[in-house]
Order: sequence, then C-alpha cells, then structure tokens
Amino acid sequence: MHILEVIKKEVVEGIDRLYGTKPDEKQIQFQKTRKEFEGDFTLVVFPFLRISKKGPEQTAADIGEFLTSSISVIENFNVVKGFLNLKLTNSFWLNHLNTILIDASFGIKKPDSSGKTLMVEYSSPNTNKPLHLGHIRNNLLGYSVAEILKANGHKVLKVNLVNDRGIHICKSMLAWQKWGNGATPEKTNIKGDKLVGNYYVKFDQEYKKEIAKLISDGFTEDEAKNKAPLLEEAREMLRKWEAGDKEVTELWKTMNNWVYAGFDVSYKKLGVDFDKVYYESETYKLGKEIVLEGLNKGILIKKEDGSIWADLTADGLDQKILLRSDGTSVYMTQDIGTAHQRFSEFALDNHLYVVGNEQNYHFQVLKLVLKKLGYDWSDNISHLSYGMVELPEGKMKSREGTVVDADDLIDEMVNTAKETSLELGKLNNLGEQEAAETFNMIGLGALKYFILKVDPKKTMLFNPQESIDFNGNTGPFLQYTHARICSIIRKAKDIGIVVPESVSMDSAIKPKEQELIKLLADFGNAIEEAGKLYSPAVIANFIYELAKEFNTFYHDFSILKEENVELKMFRLAVSQKVANVIKAGALLLGMNVPDRM
Repeated sequence: MHILEVIKKEVVEGIDRLYGTKPDEKQIQFQKTRKEFEGDFTLVVFPFLRISKKGPEQTAADIGEFLTSSISVIENFNVVKGFLNLKLTNSFWLNHLNTILIDASFGIKKPDSSGKTLMVEYSSPNTNKPLHLGHIRNNLLGYSVAEILKANGHKVLKVNLVNDRGIHICKSMLAWQKWGNGATPEKTNIKGDKLVGNYYVKFDQEYKKEIAKLISDGFTEDEAKNKAPLLEEAREMLRKWEAGDKEVTELWKTMNNWVYAGFDVSYKKLGVDFDKVYYESETYKLGKEIVLEGLNKGILIKKEDGSIWADLTADGLDQKILLRSDGTSVYMTQDIGTAHQRFSEFALDNHLYVVGNEQNYHFQVLKLVLKKLGYDWSDNISHLSYGMVELPEGKMKSREGTVVDADDLIDEMVNTAKETSLELGKLNNLGEQEAAETFNMIGLGALKYFILKVDPKKTMLFNPQESIDFNGNTGPFLQYTHARICSIIRKAKDIGIVVPESVSMDSAIKPKEQELIKLLADFGNAIEEAGKLYSPAVIANFIYELAKEFNTFYHDFSILKEENVELKMFRLAVSQKVANVIKAGALLLGMNVPDRM
C-alpha cells in the first residue's frame, strides 16, 4: 500500500477519535510539500473545520499530533495556516528506494494485468498525399498513448484506418490521368506518396482556373465550384469506382500501392507501428448496409433526392448525411462500418480515436448515430481531440502544397542535430557509424519530445531550431543527462565498482538526495495520470523534472570521488535508477536515449 493510503486511513481514524465524526475520504487531499517549507507531503485541513469546530492551525496541530503518534515513519510535522506538512523518516525513504531499486520495471504494470482490452486508432492518412507535420503529431500522440496505456497494464491494439477511397482520392487519380504522362515513382525517382500528392495539388490548381472562368462567365462562386467540369469528372470517377469499373479500379490500386510504399518508409523513419491496418474501401460497404438497415427500421430518414440522413435535431445537433443521393458514402458511413467491425472482432472495453479537434463534431455525431442504431458499445468510444500544429508562418494547406513534408522534416531534424552536436563538440569521441546513429537518435528525440511535451489539447507552434537545444526542456537535454549517467556507471565499472541492487546508510539522506528518491517514487503515478488523461505530456514533463533534479544533484555532490564508500554506493544506485527511469519514460514517448554523447 502506498504511504499516502496508509496516512489517509489514519487521518479518517484520527478525526473520528478527535472530534467524534468520520470525514468523507474524498475530502482528504494530499499534495507535495512546497520547496520553501519543510516536509514531504501536505494535508489540506480546511475541509475538516466544520467537524473540528476549531481554527485551521489548531485543527492541523491536532491531526499532526495524532499522526506522529500512530504512524512510525512520520518523523515530525509543522503547520502553515491550514496546511499540515508531514516529514517522513530517513529510514522510510531508504526502504522506499530499495523497493524501487529491486523492481527492474518499476512504475510499469504487467501486460494485461488490468484485464481490459483497448484499441487506439491513429495516423489515418488519405492516399492522396504524403504524411506532413500534422500527421507527425497524430502518429506520435497515438503511438505514445498506446504505449502509456500498455504501461498501465491494459492489452492495447494499435490500429490504422487508411482513407483509401472517396472524392479526394479520385481528384489525384483524375489529375494523373490528364497530366501524368505515365509518370511512376520509378521513372521520376519520386517517392510514391509524394508523386500522388503532386497530382492532388495539380487538380486544385486546374480546378481553381475553371472556377475563375465560370465566375467570369456570370456564375456565382458557389455555382462555379459545383459546376466546374473537373469536379464533375472526379464525381463520375467515384461513381465508377463504387460500381466496380475495371479501369478505374486498376488505376486506384496502382496509385494506392505507390502511396503505401511511401507511407511505410515514413512510418519506419518515425518509429511507429500498428497491430492491424484497416482500409476504408473494405469497411464502407458494411457502413452502407448498416445505414440502409437503419432506414428500414425508421431510425434514419430519406430525403426527396434519395439521400439518407440521421436527424439529430431533437438531441441538439443537426441533420447528418450518411449516403448521398447518388448512393455514394461519406466519412461517417465508413466510420459506422469500421466501428461495428472492430467491436465485433474484439471484446473492446474502449476504443480511442486520435483525431484533430476539427473533427470534434464528427465524433459526437458518430457516437450518437451508433447509439440510435442500437449499439450500446457506442458508450465505449472516446476521442482524443488534439490541437493543430502551426508554423511561425501560419497554417498548412495540402491542396495548395504548403505543407511541411514529414520525411523532409525528419531529415532536417537529423541534419540539424548533426550540425549542433559537431558545433558543440558533443560526439567527437564516437566512431562514424555510432555518431550517425546518435545524430538520428538526437534529431528524432528532439522532434518527438518537442511535440509530446505539449498538452495534446493545445494548438502548438513547432520550431525545429528551438527543439534541438542541449539545455532546457528538450529531448537532447534528457538524452545528454542519460548519457552522462551511463558515463559515470562505466567509469565505476572500469575501477571495479559494481552498482549495488540495494543500499544501506547510517548517515541521514540529504534533502537533494531525498528529492531524487521522491521523484523516482512518483514514476508510477505519472504513468497512471498520463493514461487517464491520454497525455504523453505528463510523462515528458516528469522525466524532464527528474533529469533537471539529477543535474542539480550531480553539480552539488561527488559520486565517484566520494570517500565514504556507503554514500558512494548509495549515490551510484540512485543515479543508475534515474537513468533507467529516464530511459523507460522516453520509450513511452517513442524516444531512444543514447548511452554515449
């Protein structure tokens, strides 16, 4: 049992004995004691004043006296207004450290120990363009949240839904037909997803020309957008595809395969993976069947033009189209089919969609439509709604080709890591191959940490230069701290010192040493909180605080030069565990940390 649970039970018992009434356990709030005061944990006593009928200082003093007499590991207490600061004994922290040292996977629960099966969908790219900076945040968030949920003891399935059909895909196909001149990735030496993306941009350029011409001929902007010949051709291509037209289907397969090959390269570079990949082209038909069944049951409505809708006005929403008048489906249709397929395949306790906040309404509607269609498991759908990634120069637009390509960004990050490291002389002692691997590790670590340290719900500004800094709240700072500790451990081994698995000490643990132990002890709590909030930022900021505290400790105390052998072994053991926790936390973010820098 965690010490705070022990103290909480004694607080209930103490208040009952002191004042004759048991408090509600929810009123018992602990927080870490602020650094300017003496203590380890602080109890807020204001909620108990109605029971004690005394002032906050006297109430805190009464409870403090009771706790010090009933719990042996509470050394003393002090009162600051309505806050009771409790200080635990030296032996408690030493024993707690040994518990942490012995547990090789401290803070991380055993796989499947929760008994829950969770699914996390992320990436979900369209096959009409390469991955860009927005996709990077999506992939990094999804992968990290899945790893954090695993560390909370859940069975987790990481899945990708490829949006491989629809009008946007047909736009790229049509543009390639018209202006491609038989171009292929092999002939052009252009990565497949980028080649297809170029034709998506080309479609938009030519489409805008047609709109401008129609407007000059007297049409309104809306009429021009709807009547443009290119859009009509793309719509006709979509109808042919859904009807199984051989020529259209063959072109679709060919161009999608170009894109998949390109995606695989990007995923490998980024270090993300999936347990299963779903394709919209394989799930939208099931969605259509479910929609038609809902229409037959009178749950959905058909309009005069033949389109099928869900009327959600009674629920405070609007009407949502599920099938167009020409029978073609929309995103919502395939999401209905995909959700049904997944909950049928797996006994899911929860399904988390990692999708940007511009789709908040979409998922609100999806849950409600599924509920109306009679699927109770719709209550087990969650949406991790994350903010957009912006650049100093503003928003990105795929159609206009103003996106930051994922591959280009990764390459730029690795190159910047190399330049910065060489400039600072950080990796001069490494061989060529190890240095190249470390540059890659630093560049990707900088990218991942910079994105994941921000609360997912917040829109963020990405600054590549700022992310590669060996000082401050950055990936390279964490990596350098880990490498520094590894260097200390190597030097210890070189002189015949083996880091002990447990430690003992007669002298008192100093406050800075105790602070490191306290932080280490909080790793499991950070993982739990990150899992509840679906927020890798909790882990990122935890390991940053730990690394920062270690560097203060390293600056203030000798480790290998410490003459007291007992103290030297204690500090080495703490240092080794700090490195292990930084590494474990970084892996939850999808980051690797080098042993040498």
